[in-house]
Amino acid sequence: MNLIDCHTHSTNSPDGSSPAEEMLKKAMESGLSAYALTDHCEVNRWFSIEHYGVEPNEYDTYDFGRDFEKSMAENTALKEKYDGRINFICGIELGQAPIDFGLAGSIAADKRLDFIIGSIHQVMSYDDFAFIDYSKNAVGPLLELYYKNVYDLCKWNRFDVLGHLTYPLRYIEGDKGIKVDMSGYEEIIRESFRILIENGKGIEINTSGLRQAYGQTFPNLYWVKMFREMGGEILSLGSDAHCTDDLGKGIKEGAEIALEAGFKYICYFKNRKPNFIKI
Repeated sequence: MNLIDCHTHSTNSPDGSSPAEEMLKKAMESGLSAYALTDHCEVNRWFSIEHYGVEPNEYDTYDFGRDFEKSMAENTALKEKYDGRINFICGIELGQAPIDFGLAGSIAADKRLDFIIGSIHQVMSYDDFAFIDYSKNAVGPLLELYYKNVYDLCKWNRFDVLGHLTYPLRYIEGDKGIKVDMSGYEEIIRESFRILIENGKGIEINTSGLRQAYGQTFPNLYWVKMFREMGGEILSLGSDAHCTDDLGKGIKEGAEIALEAGFKYICYFKNRKPNFIKI
């Protein structure tokens, strides 16, 4: 079985705990067919906190423009250093592009990038889904905003793979135990899939939920199968590891979900172009 891990973070992400080169060495030891470092790049916190004129809190970080440049410089150097030894991909996880599509577009245009995951971690006027107080904020309206943002992101079309489609469930169902009926969001998800497929974009199976309270991938088999049945061909796998210990975790299980959904190939990106390998 060919396995790839195309969603990981190093210390060039504020929440990463292993340096980039250590992550790369672990990927080599794991025998992955392709490996991507995709450090966080949050469009809504690209500049310093002073630029936004907000009060600091214990969880938000700023200056992602600085972190992006550090990540690009280090990853580019690692690509040269390890050339021929590992299929290494220089990527980013681009968060909240709909908040400023102009800025997001200038980031996405960087020629050093092989791969861009488009993600939504929070919606306008709300914290990241990880930090919302769900006893004071109704889940339904939050998810409506989330999937509208996902839809707008798909229409924007400047990324390669849509990240963790069901991300909010990590916290709403997994951490808080609030059951969500997803049927109300199926229409807009289908429309988002249609746009992705028309534009030659893909989704990922993010396996981080398998090692968390949620216990499923983001998204799970139901949505992956829907994407395939609608004609989706581009599917990536990512552990969302933030340290070497988690790198590659759940990837085999993710590949098995891909097979069950009807995929025969998984995909990684180099120079923003899809490369397909048989599972």
